[in-house]
Amino acid sequence: MSFLGGSRGRTWRRLRSTIAPSVTYVLITVTLLVFLLQLLSSAVTDALLYAPVYSRPETGFPFEPWRLITVAFVHSPSVILHIAFNMLALWMFGQQLESAVGKWRFLAIYLLSALGGSVAVLYLKWNDPAQAVVGASGAVFGLLGAFFIIARKLGANTAGLVILIALNLGIGLFFRTISWQAHVGGLLAGALVAFVLVQTRRRNQQRLQTGLLIGVGAGLTLAGIAPAILG
Repeated sequence: MSFLGGSRGRTWRRLRSTIAPSVTYVLITVTLLVFLLQLLSSAVTDALLYAPVYSRPETGFPFEPWRLITVAFVHSPSVILHIAFNMLALWMFGQQLESAVGKWRFLAIYLLSALGGSVAVLYLKWNDPAQAVVGASGAVFGLLGAFFIIARKLGANTAGLVILIALNLGIGLFFRTISWQAHVGGLLAGALVAFVLVQTRRRNQQRLQTGLLIGVGAGLTLAGIAPAILG
């Protein structure tokens, strides 16, 4: 029996899992391709990065809410370690988490964590709205948050993971080039999504699970566009 599924239809799920590509590797591939495009043209970075001003049209910048998500697919072209560390973390934790919760749930964790990271940047960088951020760090921290919740549910020892999270959050506080806001937002969003998953793991709760995940996504999206709505 899988972590979040019943025993019925295991053969079909196993076949489907074998045929479908790994979401982890798809995300890594897409991010690396975008990075190559960034090296060819700075316009790619400019088009996909995020700054709070893109959620606050009163600043005179265009309202472009999709940047709340696309920011997770662009990295600093001048710092190769930026994308290297993020993709390494995605590869290390993504495969295990994807295997535990399934492909689509894993994708939901990743994207909603990226969104949560951007929302945190929006509200915690309120006094510096023009400062742009790039990178998948928010989404990666979301994987760590989700990993912690699921590991606790399974009764695993999470001391090492807590230390890893604390160290990385601490590092972000000492370097202005690192967006600790995205880290915190992604971590909390990933933990929230994982909490929904572990509390709605039974087969008869799948509709509730889907509804709650949609609700989390809608809530984060609304928070991301609220400054534009409220004017």
